Amino acid sequence: MNPHPSRCRWPPRSAYLHIPFCHRRCFYCDFPVVPLGDHADGEHSRSIAAYLELLQAEINGAPAGPPLSTVYVGGGTPSMLSPGQLRQLLQALRRRYGLAPGAEVTLEMDPASFDAERLAGHLAAGVNRVSMGGQSFDDAVLERLGRRHRRADLLQAAGWLEAARRRGELASWSLDLLQGLPGQTLEHWQAQLRQAIALGPPHLSVYDLIVEPGTVFERLEARGQLDLPEPDLAADLMELTARQLAAAGYGHYEISNYAQPGHASRHNRVYWSGAGWWGFGMGATAAPWGSRQARPRTREAYGAWLRQGGAAAAEGCGPGEPMPFDERLMVGLRRREGVSLWALAGEAGLTPADLEPLLRRWQPAIERGWLLREGPRWRLSDPEGLALSNGVLRELLAWWDQRSDQRSVQRPGVGERPAPPPSP
Repeated sequence: MNPHPSRCRWPPRSAYLHIPFCHRRCFYCDFPVVPLGDHADGEHSRSIAAYLELLQAEINGAPAGPPLSTVYVGGGTPSMLSPGQLRQLLQALRRRYGLAPGAEVTLEMDPASFDAERLAGHLAAGVNRVSMGGQSFDDAVLERLGRRHRRADLLQAAGWLEAARRRGELASWSLDLLQGLPGQTLEHWQAQLRQAIALGPPHLSVYDLIVEPGTVFERLEARGQLDLPEPDLAADLMELTARQLAAAGYGHYEISNYAQPGHASRHNRVYWSGAGWWGFGMGATAAPWGSRQARPRTREAYGAWLRQGGAAAAEGCGPGEPMPFDERLMVGLRRREGVSLWALAGEAGLTPADLEPLLRRWQPAIERGWLLREGPRWRLSDPEGLALSNGVLRELLAWWDQRSDQRSVQRPGVGERPAPPPSP
């Protein structure tokens, strides 16, 4: 336990809780999950209960800190928990830290995992924001993604969420969609966006499909059975998304996220700002004092890690190390407002001369208007720059890798690099 949180850098005011259980693993998913099948029997219920005991033990033994402003319960499918189980987890956070007035408490929900009564129970337990993983309105696409729900489930669930928001029981909700799917065309994607807008979610997260190692999609791609869009079409899909959602009143505040006024995800802004957060549960990543610390990705290893005092050892108060410059710059460029490049460089001890090789790499993007300098801030243009951000970010990583090699600095493994959250 840390009895002196005020001595630490960037005391966290946000917490992420990982609930690994789901009914089935989607074909694109590489998250640390535990599929239980379509019917959770007594054995599975005991498995969930045993994991929640571990999770609460980690929370109870964590270093002290100020009241939390944001809490995000992700997975997996956290809506598989009963309202009572969720209430107990939130009570554990309240006992350890407290919740600040008006704290944002987000729960990820799958359209096939709840009904109106269960939703009401989760809201009564303390949830005030829901992130729903819809991914597609096309039943054939959902089948190819390995999803359990279908379009009718998605429409019904969205109706329950919007009704709760209009009654004042839910502050906001978000819908996730996937673009760049196998065989996707501009016409098909435009129809998907029209259906999403018609539902009226206050927030939309639109993620590019990424073929991750170890997934079903990786095996299909290796066999030449995954017809992914060409890069030019993928960029066109992103530009179409930005233009169509802007016309519908959504602000594009981060590469993958769009919100109506007042509905941006406060929790995910913590990640993109480089601020610290607590992380609890198997596979969860925490960054309480600036540097990230990942928990083991299996239940057995996670339990052993806790018994060895892993949480206290990993997150005890110390001098703290800030997030590396390249990672802070990368997450900063994901935001619409961009980043103050020179201030960030100064904090990292870098001079303008140190940045000259990076600016040369960025010159083509600057000339094309994808990367803009506005006073001290640098940002990606909207929609072209945000749609083509991968090229800019690749040049950043290549520059930093080359610089690290020259300075004989060991870089973190690929799995330790920052990534956007699955579902804000």
